[in-house]
Order: sequence, then structure tokens, then C-alpha cells
Amino acid sequence: MTSPLYQPHAIRGLTLRNRVMMSPMCQYMCQDGLANDWHLVHLGARAAGGVGLVMVEATAVVAEGRISPGDMGLWDDAHVEPLARIVRFARSQGAAIGIQLAHAGRKASCDVPWRGGKPILDPARGGWPVVAPSAIAFDESSPTPHALTVAEIDGVVDAFEAAARRALTAGFQAIEIHAAHGYLLHEFLSPLSNTRADDYGGSLENRTRLVRRVAERLRETIPDSMPLLTRISATDWAEGGWDLDQSVELAKRLKAVGVDLIDCSSGALVPHARIPVGPGYQVPFARRIREEAGIATGAVGLVTGPGQAEKIVENGDADLVVIGRALLRDPHWVINAMRDQDEDAGAPWPLPYGYVFRRRR
Repeated sequence: MTSPLYQPHAIRGLTLRNRVMMSPMCQYMCQDGLANDWHLVHLGARAAGGVGLVMVEATAVVAEGRISPGDMGLWDDAHVEPLARIVRFARSQGAAIGIQLAHAGRKASCDVPWRGGKPILDPARGGWPVVAPSAIAFDESSPTPHALTVAEIDGVVDAFEAAARRALTAGFQAIEIHAAHGYLLHEFLSPLSNTRADDYGGSLENRTRLVRRVAERLRETIPDSMPLLTRISATDWAEGGWDLDQSVELAKRLKAVGVDLIDCSSGALVPHARIPVGPGYQVPFARRIREEAGIATGAVGLVTGPGQAEKIVENGDADLVVIGRALLRDPHWVINAMRDQDEDAGAPWPLPYGYVFRRRR
């Protein structure tokens, strides 16, 4: 009997060919935010490799919202066609494709990871001023961010809307809001990074206001049939910070404004967090949010093997299994997982490969 992991699954008006989602993984290979041949091959290979939903990496809604100068962007119309090229190919391979919209907040203006990822403090080296809910630096080596004014917060919401409109023009089929990993929207959520005394700080209602506003605006902007996802850090793994109880409450509020799925990650808000990393260590977050908030979830975090992924869906822990590193190692992870489970007859081989393997069965 075929595992539900490999069966079609509908989210709002979009039907995925299976429940495997490619995690949005930054490549840091852009110049001026423009997608290029690397991204076509990187994302296209996973689309051809059988993934149900390919999610494009964190894509900055404003230039100063990039993590690094190599980040992808969608703040300008020039970014649309290079992304549309990728969308066309992914869809031609039977995959659905979405894009994660992001603002890096106080963790912006950093070098690329393979050069250490340290903050770029000198504008002459390509750095820029960073912003946050409060003037609290990420760590001792990071610049103190500018605390956004209410008018500037309104501008952030407008920037998310403008990027979403460009995503529609490019042909994307889903949008994910990035409210995790210590970036701007997560910074507003956590008391460790948000000490504001206005309508955007203090109470849970206030700290979630920006995320809810972005979700509301995007739900109004995109077609009613298009799925809207939100990635959150379900906990900061730090005392006094954002935690799972608050994540459940946020998920309820996001569901009420039209978010369809919570992509459940964790951490990265503060450098001193102690995270008990292990196989499937974030899956319990997806299960609890799914059960208590009544919303679909995606489970991510050291999910590597097909048996592990199948059990997540079969046990009702999550609706989607979000695969990251395993897909970097093997673009055909889905197809190979199905073959490993003796389900290769239905594996979504691309035509030039499939006839060879099926002929030899």
C-alpha cells in the first residue's frame, strides 16, 4: 500500500503530487538580487527529481533586507523574469513552486557563509545599516540596529505586498512568509529582541501584530486559491524568549487571517541558545501546532530517510515533510525514496530518465 507521503495532497486550491516540500535554502549566489543559472539548475534539479513543492530560498523584499550581498531579491521588477524562467521549468516537471519572502532585520549585511558570515560593517565593503524592532544587536560583533518607526513598519508591510505582486507575475503558485530564524518578523515576535512600548511590543497581541499584518495583506493580494504558508521558529530555545505556547497562539491567529500552513522550524534568534539537535527534533512542534491550532503544518529538521518521513505523515505529526540537506545530497531523493520502499512504479521520473529505468524493471 502506497504511503500517503507519496500521494497527491491539496493545500487550498493547489494540489501537490506528493507531500515532500523542498526547504528554502539560501544559496548566496545572486548579484543585485538576480536569480541566475545556478538557481535554475539547483531548483530545477529538485523539481525534476520528484519534489512536490519546491520552495525558493529566502528572497528579500527590500535590498537592505538581505542577509548578504549574495541574497535573492524581489524588490525590483528586474527580478521577475529570471525567477519566471525557473518557475516555468519547475512547473514543466510536474512540481509546484513557491517562494519565501523575507527581511533579515538585524541579521542583515553579513558576508557569505563560506567567508565566515560575519557582519559587514563598512559601507565601502558593501555593507548597509540594519533595522530591527528595538536597538538590540544580535551579538557583540554585530552593529546596533535602527529601531523601526511605525511609519517604517508600514513600509515593511508595503514591501511584502509589492514582492508578492511580483511573485504572482513570475508565476509562483504559493508564497511563504519568513517569520523564523532570528530575522525581522521573528525579531518582533520574541521578547528577547523586541522591547518596544508601542502597539508592536509588550503583549503577545502586539508582538504578533506585524506578522499578522503581513499575512493579512498578502492574503488580500494573492488569489484566494493560492496557498499562503508561514515559517516560524517554534521556540527560541532560550529563557524568556519566544516559545511553543506562543507559537500555538500565533498559529491560531494566522489561520484566522488566511494562512494555510505553518512551517515549523526553531531557533537562531540569539547566539547563546542551546539546541538539542537530533533526527526529527522539531517534529513535535509541528504535531502540537497542528493539533492545538487546527492548522496544517510542515515538519523540518534532520528528516533524512524515507521511513522517517513516511512515519511523520502516517502518524499525523504534520501534513508536509520539509526536506533540506538530504535534497542537497540527492536531488532525486523522492524518486529514490519510492524505489527504496518498492514504490518506484509510480515514481515521478523525468521522461529522459524514466523510460530507461522502467524498461529495465
